[in-house]
Amino acid sequence: MHLDRWREVVSQIQDNFEVEEHETIKSEEAGGEDIETIVFTSQLGRLKLEFISRPKVIDKKITYSNRIGSESSVEYVYDPKEKSYQLLVYRWSEVDNDWLPLEGQNLFV
Repeated sequence: MHLDRWREVVSQIQDNFEVEEHETIKSEEAGGEDIETIVFTSQLGRLKLEFISRPKVIDKKITYSNRIGSESSVEYVYDPKEKSYQLLVYRWSEVDNDWLPLEGQNLFV
């Protein structure tokens, strides 16, 4: 899902359902990650959508030594212009009192 389609989905949710929470969290980890979360009540129950945008990884550098007991590290190189997007859908479970991943990720395509 791209950013434009996400904006359309959020707009439709705000027009058609009762929105409990809508927030954006910006993190400097992983090259600058943005997580936008919206919680609402629908016919399926209480749902939470997380839209994650992060810079695209263009290279991965692994530093290591062949010596016993030495540490290795991974350094990622991020593209400053291109972003990758991920949509996660959760449903509230009264039994577990927690958010559970919802199967069928093609709900908004």
